[in-house]
Amino acid sequence: MEDRTHELLFRNLQEVFGEGDAVRRRAAIKELYTLDCMIYTPMGVILGHDALDKFSGELRATHPHFVYTPHSKPQALHNAGRIAWGSGPRGDAPEYTGWDVIIARDGKIAALYVFLDSDPS
Repeated sequence: MEDRTHELLFRNLQEVFGEGDAVRRRAAIKELYTLDCMIYTPMGVILGHDALDKFSGELRATHPHFVYTPHSKPQALHNAGRIAWGSGPRGDAPEYTGWDVIIARDGKIAALYVFLDSDPS
């Protein structure tokens, strides 16, 4: 399960929140998240694939040239995992940083908690 948790953490950064193509992002959400997933962000709580797709697409549109870069090795503990990351233009210092904490169920993300270290605006 540890390897799958690490994979979920990395792929979520790149294929959901870092993906600009709506079709690829939606396919990743279907593969990586449970149908009843809950995403907890400073902006509010998101429930399910449709809401996650809308949120991540709108967020991506605000900074389409940003990349998400892991800033730590992922850690897994039982059915949970966490990773630190930064986001900004490729090759530049991140404009904001944070932590993702996931709870996995049946090999998919059932809950994602997004902690921001600095304001992304």
